[in-house]
Amino acid sequence: MSEEEISNTARTPGPSLLVPLSLAFTAIAAIGATAAAVASLQLGWAPWAMFIGWVAYFTRPTSWREGAATGLCLWLGIVMGALATLALGAMMPVAGNPALALGLVVFPVAFLVVSMRMIPGVDNLLAWFLGMIAFFAAHPELSIIAILELGGAGSLGILTGRLVQVAQARLLPHPA
Repeated sequence: MSEEEISNTARTPGPSLLVPLSLAFTAIAAIGATAAAVASLQLGWAPWAMFIGWVAYFTRPTSWREGAATGLCLWLGIVMGALATLALGAMMPVAGNPALALGLVVFPVAFLVVSMRMIPGVDNLLAWFLGMIAFFAAHPELSIIAILELGGAGSLGILTGRLVQVAQARLLPHPA
């Protein structure tokens, strides 16, 4: 056996532990989700917006650093959603046709966001798009407060996702 196979075998629980371990993993995730949803509501944030951050985190759940980079992409996506909304409002009277105005905004926004895949640190496209989706789904009045609330809720989801993952990792047997 190679060293990697030994390491993987040492971390794989035996059949007698699979069901209890699975239930413990599930309970940790459920407790984290519940705590974050309740905290979101208590802070005046939409719990669904927190779950946007949770989903964004699990697109690259490897470390605190990746979580922070995902958070940055999520925040940038929210800001891009706000800017796209402003641009669409400005283009509607000029274009005269809603479909034309939408096309004139979506193309450059999509081009810019997809181009970010080449820049380390801001290359999580799923988080960018989740941020934009969160902004569009919320239909907020354009304001710094709306951006901060959506970003705060998403950040809470990212933080909770990481904490859940760390707690779950503590349940796994570690190689000797």
